Amino acid sequence: MHGRRFYLYLLEDLFSRKAVGCQVFTGESAKLASQLLQSICHRAGIKPDQLTVHSDTGGPMKGQTMLTTLQKSGVAHSRSRPAVSNDHPYAKSLFKTLKYRPQLPVKPFEDLLAARRLVTELLHWYNEAHRCSSISFGSACR
Repeated sequence: MHGRRFYLYLLEDLFSRKAVGCQVFTGESAKLASQLLQSICHRAGIKPDQLTVHSDTGGPMKGQTMLTTLQKSGVAHSRSRPAVSNDHPYAKSLFKTLKYRPQLPVKPFEDLLAARRLVTELLHWYNEAHRCSSISFGSACR
């Protein structure tokens, strides 16, 4: 399946640098981003007014479905400035760290399940074993 794309949706805690939730999907939409955010908030027991989401200006994060979910959940929202790539440096750093792991395959994934399995493994490593220089080489999730 040459040319097929998968999309990684990921939320990272800016203070601990922990990847608190992610999912790989076959498409990009506000509905999928909204479902992931709701799942993370439910699983983590996040109450209204406890969370601020800072996002890029991509369609899924600007869509009405996502904005409605944020409002209903009591989640504050901030957004990167248009055409400014360094407004979310921690997420960029996390993605770069994951992309340069030796375990990242050079070949395309066989299917969506294979992509999800690899992301689960990479994020387990990132959260449990990786030492983050931006937090004095402490573990990313501790």
